[in-house]
Amino acid sequence: MKIRMLGSGGTIPIPKPLCFCKICEEARNKGYPYKRCGPAIFIEDINLLIDTPPQIFESLNHSKIKEIDYLMYTHLDPDHFDGNSALVSMYLDGTKYCYKASKTIELLVPQKIDEQLKKITNQYGSLFDFYVSHNIVTKKVFSEIEIKKIKIIPIFVKDNPANAYIYLIVDKNGKRVLYAPCDIKPFPYHSKEVFDVDLLIIQPGFFESGLKNNFVYPKDNPTRKELYSYEQTLEIAKKIRAKKILFTHLEEYWNRGFEDYKKLEKDNVEFAFDNMLINL
Repeated sequence: MKIRMLGSGGTIPIPKPLCFCKICEEARNKGYPYKRCGPAIFIEDINLLIDTPPQIFESLNHSKIKEIDYLMYTHLDPDHFDGNSALVSMYLDGTKYCYKASKTIELLVPQKIDEQLKKITNQYGSLFDFYVSHNIVTKKVFSEIEIKKIKIIPIFVKDNPANAYIYLIVDKNGKRVLYAPCDIKPFPYHSKEVFDVDLLIIQPGFFESGLKNNFVYPKDNPTRKELYSYEQTLEIAKKIRAKKILFTHLEEYWNRGFEDYKKLEKDNVEFAFDNMLINL
């Protein structure tokens, strides 16, 4: 199985617009891998894109991906969803009068994400009904699916206000990847599928020190309710017996650049960068 980390950044891209801190300036001056777009991955074996952050245009161009057959979403927060307009232009033939895409992408959604999609509208009505009517996507609601011997199981993160899912991806050789980039609290230990994975791709949670302007999260800060700390996330990986950990969704305000994250790598712990290719 081949997984490409299209974007390894978080809610805010790096460099952050209008910011001239050392991390953002380094990213501007050096480009990739110091630069980071919003969170998205691509499973090359089946041409599956997971999430469309606002920077997805740039990520797709950077990776030189040539074909997308399937699309999924972990949840519909703006940093994972708002680049959905890319769907219109990827296969739209501007030389034809009829506003129809030349190829249709199959949108695969768990039940709760489907319910949310129906509520998102534009001036034409339901946004994804508009995409369907113009041959841009077809939509399939699923609880478990297999595509070319790759099985994908959505796992709902109960009691999280984002209505988020994490995905277990299993290839024909039994290699197991758990993709949990964001809004994973409380972690779904209730699902047996989260245990004994070969690779855990996960957000690291917030760092207690080294933050911009020497900020330290107070005990009553809302972030502590929304995110695990880095140390707690390492404990999650240990508890589910993940063989390898790859951290993604790396936030600008954590005040760490590419080389800073490299220094944190050890044993089975790595930090993702844009266009990183994983071979399992």
